[in-house]
Amino acid sequence: MKAPRVTLEQWRVLQAVVDKGGFAQAAEALHKSQSSISYTVAKLQEQLGYPLLTIDGRKAKLTERGEVLLRRSRHLLQEAIDLEELAHTLGQGWEPEIELVVDEAFPTPALLRALKAFEPQSQGTLVQLREEVLSGAVEVLAEGSPDLVLSGIVPKGYLADPIVDVEMIAVAASNHVLCREDGPISNERLKQELQVVIRDSGSNSRDEGWLGADRRWTVSSVQSALEVVASGIGFAWLPKADLMQDLENGRLKRLTLESGGERNFHMYAIFGKGERTGPATRLFVELLQQSCAQCSAHK
Repeated sequence: MKAPRVTLEQWRVLQAVVDKGGFAQAAEALHKSQSSISYTVAKLQEQLGYPLLTIDGRKAKLTERGEVLLRRSRHLLQEAIDLEELAHTLGQGWEPEIELVVDEAFPTPALLRALKAFEPQSQGTLVQLREEVLSGAVEVLAEGSPDLVLSGIVPKGYLADPIVDVEMIAVAASNHVLCREDGPISNERLKQELQVVIRDSGSNSRDEGWLGADRRWTVSSVQSALEVVASGIGFAWLPKADLMQDLENGRLKRLTLESGGERNFHMYAIFGKGERTGPATRLFVELLQQSCAQCSAHK
């Protein structure tokens, strides 16, 4: 394997000269002498065989080649920093705590099964579980660095693995007037009844799943929506995986619609710390994948 002639430190010095606007400013920022900065850049250009900088008055400017190489060097340095952080994480061993953010539509039975399997293998790792709805889970990523987010929305720049397909179905209490309809129910007929909607927990709320009717009650969680609907108030689209017992005992009934009776979407495991994800989080994701596979097999 060929060893690089140019060091990361040389690229770091070049970046400082450009970013700070000159050799003197770079020397001050890096706590080096100006002669040391000048020598490092001169040596870098000598090793490459062509100039990267031109001097315009007191300011150093990049050549065209210099612009290309500086841009690539920024990625190189960031990868080196990320590699060191990854080594530090692995050297520390298991995370003392996992911050887990879960969209409420994620199948609860699969999540609980994975948590139960994780506990005896956790080596004392604490789990901080936070539930969000729709864009709320993504906003948590923007606010900080949770270890793992389970959501149907993957923001740009994050590593994510598909984890499970979620099926939302239209349901009402067995004694609700909609359950006495003959034949498939139209959207126009649905709009005459009260719809229970789960509020987006993000700051920019989205009205996904709302039919647009005036008669709407909004709740903050899947569990609240389930209890309201099961009491005979309105109808809602809810995660099928969380309704199995209520469907089997007749507390709830699936509505037969002309269209849109079920809505399917992918849920993803999003790694908030990217490649610096710790071993405990990775183990939990493996257990979660196994748990979701079991749920899919029993559909």
